[in-house]
Amino acid sequence: MQPTVEDVARAAGVSRQTVSNVLNAPERVRPETRERVEAAIAQLGYRPNRVAQSLRASSSRMIGYRIEPVHPFAVGSIHDRLLHALADAGRAEDHHLLLYTADDLDGEIAGALALHRAGAVDGFVLYGLHAGDPRPPALLHHGIPFAAFGRTGHDEGHPWVDVDNAAGTAAATRHLVEVGHRRIAFAGYPRGGDVGERRAEGWRATLEACGLPPGPDLRGEDSLATGARLAAELLDDPEPPTAVVAATDTLAAGLLRGARDRGARLAVVGFDDTPTAAALDLSSVRQPIEAVGHAMVRALLNPAPPDGPPAASLLPPELIVRGSSCPP
Repeated sequence: MQPTVEDVARAAGVSRQTVSNVLNAPERVRPETRERVEAAIAQLGYRPNRVAQSLRASSSRMIGYRIEPVHPFAVGSIHDRLLHALADAGRAEDHHLLLYTADDLDGEIAGALALHRAGAVDGFVLYGLHAGDPRPPALLHHGIPFAAFGRTGHDEGHPWVDVDNAAGTAAATRHLVEVGHRRIAFAGYPRGGDVGERRAEGWRATLEACGLPPGPDLRGEDSLATGARLAAELLDDPEPPTAVVAATDTLAAGLLRGARDRGARLAVVGFDDTPTAAALDLSSVRQPIEAVGHAMVRALLNPAPPDGPPAASLLPPELIVRGSSCPP
């Protein structure tokens, strides 16, 4: 069998993309790395497939994205905004989105490999990364370009964009302190998830910086019913909080409903600033999703030089104050 690019990459101890750069853009590779790859090519007797190279040189002008199903209990989703932002940013770069579905992360990886091998896409955008996420190492292994929304904790090898979730809940907590609240609770996702824990940390650290003890820290699935249940738990506390920072607008809307059902007053700030937040007069932390979409497309289509670090962007969110975060 004829040796492949993967064989050369393995023998030289480099990525598949580095071998491709040596063959097609050698000026982008450090001299010592280029010499190592060229030695492996000579040793293995590798011969590039010029037909395949010419086909690959003709860009598909498509960006792959796995579209996720809408959460059945959510009152709003940032997916629509993200898709619009990606499509708008891609259009500015003469690219378009190719959407596909998958049942799970393994299916997403398999779909990405199939689309890339078929030449249907130039690269991918990954959504919602988390610790131990299998997608980045799999795509890196196969030399498939991608940019990620979110972080895994091991993000040095690929471009990523994320929202500073801790800064968002910190701003929400600081606002509630400034209007007079002294016992402020948190309502969030089940423990362990990266995004949820960063949002909890922003709340906790801000209360500590203000010299205030943290209020109750309650968790549950992201649904209106959960928010209402958590509101009942908080209000049954012998020293009930006067305010809550919620990890999502869905939980925040449930908290407002639960307090209303009990005839109680509870200041609430959500996260994501979905259309529901405006409809409910809910204060919320707005994610800069449009900026996220444009930053990911730029990082994907204009990669850093091989010897430089991949693009990394941590974007600040914005607190939108409405009537729900009233003084105690």
